[in-house]
Order: sequence, then C-alpha cells, then structure tokens
Amino acid sequence: MFTAFLIKYAEIGIKGKNRYLFEDALVHQIKFALKKCEGRFLIHKSQGRIYVDAQGEFDYDETVEHLQKVFGISGICPVVYVEDEGFEKLCDRVIRYIGDVYPDKNRTFKVHSRRARKDYPKESMEINADMGEAILNAYPEMSVDVHNPEILLNIEIREKIYIYSETIPGPGGMPVGTGGKAMLLLSGGIDSPVAGYMIAKRGVKIDAVYFHAPPYTSERAKQKVVDLARIVSEYAGPVWLHVINFTDIQLYIYEKCPHEELTIIMRRYMMR
Repeated sequence: MFTAFLIKYAEIGIKGKNRYLFEDALVHQIKFALKKCEGRFLIHKSQGRIYVDAQGEFDYDETVEHLQKVFGISGICPVVYVEDEGFEKLCDRVIRYIGDVYPDKNRTFKVHSRRARKDYPKESMEINADMGEAILNAYPEMSVDVHNPEILLNIEIREKIYIYSETIPGPGGMPVGTGGKAMLLLSGGIDSPVAGYMIAKRGVKIDAVYFHAPPYTSERAKQKVVDLARIVSEYAGPVWLHVINFTDIQLYIYEKCPHEELTIIMRRYMMR
C-alpha cells in the first residue's frame, strides 16, 4: 500500500540559514543506507520536508530497518500521496486509507491537518471537523478523542496531499559528516564500539584503528574487531579500519620501560 516515506528530523529544524547543509547531509546518508535495499528510491526535499519515494517494487520492512539506522532521522512516516481532486475525493481516499490500515475500527482518532498551500478552499480547523465527520459516518464504531487518540490522522495539503498516521521512531542525532572527523581506537570490547556509535550520532565521521600484536592477539580477536567495525558502519556510514602491527613496539616497551607504566606508554605510542 505504501510507496513513500516522509522523513522527520528534530535538531536540524533549529538550524538557521545553514539548515540546508544539514538536510543535504541527511539526504546523502539516506541514499547510502538505501543502496543496500532491494529496489530503487528517489530521495528529495520539498518545502522543508524530506521524502523517500519507491520507484517500483521494494521490501517495506527492509527499507524501514535501514532508515532506522540513519542518524538525523527522528521519525519515519509511511505516507500515501493523493492528487488534489476536491474535498469529497479526499474524504473517500482517507476513508479507504483507514479501512486498509486499521482492520479493527473500534478505536479513537483525531484528524490533524496542515495547510501549507494557503489557496486551498478550506482552513485547517474546517478540514479537521469535516474530515472527522466523514470518518464517523463511514465507521460509526470509531470515536473522536482530541487529547489521547489511538490514531492520529495527519493530512498535509501541499503540492500534493499527504496522508499518514504512523510515525516509526528513528535514532535521532545529527547526520554523519556534519560534526567533523575523528579516529576511533577500536578494540574487541564493548566500550569502543559504543563510543563510536555515540560520537557518530552527534554527526562525527569516524574511521577506526586496531593495534594487532600477533601472536599475543589471535586472528580470531582481529576478526572480532572487523565484525564490530562492520556493525558500527551500519549506523556511521563507511568506516575505514586500519590494522596496525604493534608486536615489535609492544615487546620493546616491555623490555625497556617500567612495568607499572606499560599501559600508559603503549597508549602514548598508539597516539603517535
């Protein structure tokens, strides 16, 4: 039923004249994430919104899963596009939408409309009231609750009319690439990949470095780091993992330096 998604963002919305830079970065990250999905997609901006349009067949669940890993997205709304053919046709389409999406009609609802196109003949409050009446006539078992509705039906009047009622949560944060660059010291533990995830969520583009010391660290340990880098890259975008052979330096430090200071000295050489 759904062939498009409205992408909502949070922090980007408070940016000033440079907001378009953050929006463009988010579009870029969405394009990268959806390369791994089946199907073709058109990602575009329109009137302060970002849309993902499927260009043919696609896997809905897979697409949502990948969008939920894009930092900067606060919400993913599956939408239905409707051409403006008059209010009566819009009522019919909304009634059909509710019939398709909600088999159980014993629910409360609220209509929330936004009229970005001011030449539309009805004002927002009038759309809310008249659409609510049409829904109640079609489905008498439904009822209105303007404070805590089970269904919040959104209708946005723009160049086209957008209908949606579900917001799938995204990871939030800022688009990767808008917060500078950093190098992640990646080990086989939990702390470093979590740190990479958290800093990438603030918009930092990360690469990673791993210090390998065979035979004291095994190939299995190195593979674990590779796997962790791959997991982090699902959220942070492409991550270049640099594997550094550290055995000779580690043995020299062990031979020449005070043993109580080995850790801090090795960290110093890693930084160099």
